[in-house]
Amino acid sequence: MSNLAELRQLLLDKREELLIRVKALEKDIRHTDAPLNADFAEQAVELENSEVLDALDDEARLTLRMIDRSLKRMDAGEYETCTECGATIPEQRLNALPYTDLCVSCAEQREH
Repeated sequence: MSNLAELRQLLLDKREELLIRVKALEKDIRHTDAPLNADFAEQAVELENSEVLDALDDEARLTLRMIDRSLKRMDAGEYETCTECGATIPEQRLNALPYTDLCVSCAEQREH
């Protein structure tokens, strides 16, 4: 997949998928379908589950922000350029992680 139009569509599809997931997670976190259970032990389990759901929600929202930035970078003609060093992000990296804004070298440096 080397075409920017294909990558854009991939990002848009992923964005739509994440928006649906965030909406479902938000519903589960807020217990809009049913209130917390009256049993204290069951409430503890539900609250633990809520912490996991919060983490999943945070991750999905972070990815959404990254996708939105990538789409803006595409529109500005900066999509294939590393935001740290200005080098070209290899096509293989963009195909594997289309919402990245870092080349491999800068991503590795950031991890350490």
